[in-house]
Amino acid sequence: MGLLLRKEGIFTSLQDLGRFGRRRFGVPPGGAMDRTAARITNLLVGNDEADAVLEIHFPGPEIVFESDCVFAIGGGDLDAQLNGRPLANWSTFVGRKADVLQFARKRSGSRSYLSAAGGFAIEPAPFAFCTNRLPSATRLEFRAALCNTLDLSTQAVSNTIRPAYSKFPTVRIIAGAEFALLHDEDKAALESAAFTLTQNSDRMGFRLQGRALTMAASPELVSAAVDFGTIQLLPDGQLVVLMADHQVTGGYPRLGHIITADLPLAAQLGPGDGIGFKLVEIGEAERVAAQFEQDLNWLKTGLRFGRYW
Repeated sequence: MGLLLRKEGIFTSLQDLGRFGRRRFGVPPGGAMDRTAARITNLLVGNDEADAVLEIHFPGPEIVFESDCVFAIGGGDLDAQLNGRPLANWSTFVGRKADVLQFARKRSGSRSYLSAAGGFAIEPAPFAFCTNRLPSATRLEFRAALCNTLDLSTQAVSNTIRPAYSKFPTVRIIAGAEFALLHDEDKAALESAAFTLTQNSDRMGFRLQGRALTMAASPELVSAAVDFGTIQLLPDGQLVVLMADHQVTGGYPRLGHIITADLPLAAQLGPGDGIGFKLVEIGEAERVAAQFEQDLNWLKTGLRFGRYW
């Protein structure tokens, strides 16, 4: 009972929501780049939202179902097709034995997520799932076959809870510890300038290219805590945004932190895409995070009673 990666795709990996509590040992949480997409796709098939999912990039893998399976696709739209039939993003489907799932082209976003009802039967990992690619001929077993117990009508989520992906989003940030050390004109430039993701970007961090920013004061900094979404100023005046596989501490100035609600917008960017920043107060960050959790609870309620939400 499971699926086979007949062709591996680029950087296909298993990801959960990360493993926390070990940063003091230098171990970052890791986990899915777009945690919102991972959570929603798991909920669509009746899984715990923290279960592992396949994180898929384009060109994507070619997947053969070796047993019947209810699955969901969400996140970036890579034109998923089952036996050549296009599948709507953010929806559930039934894969029958010998069905083939492929990803034809990159429509929007950079990472798609696949969840399987019952979850993947994998050994618990003490830290985080390995982010190395899954090679061709990898078999992933399901913990349980839930085709006969789930409502097989298509489940889907409305636009109100889906992240508003864009190739040039403006993401909200709160000021970092060293933001005040920037020149006044560069504080304004951080919000008004456009930045582009370079090819030198990966799950650890996105290197940006744009207007070089400078510090009005340059005190010697000690290495300090950083997190997913921390924006650091590099010695050449360019920025790096730390992503899911970030280190736990860093010595570069921390100009800001992308708020949790907007991390999916950044996580779906790829080289050549743009990004802008807007400073907000921490109160707004908390408010929109609470609103998303409330919306997610409504989604859980709707799915529980078999309704389109």
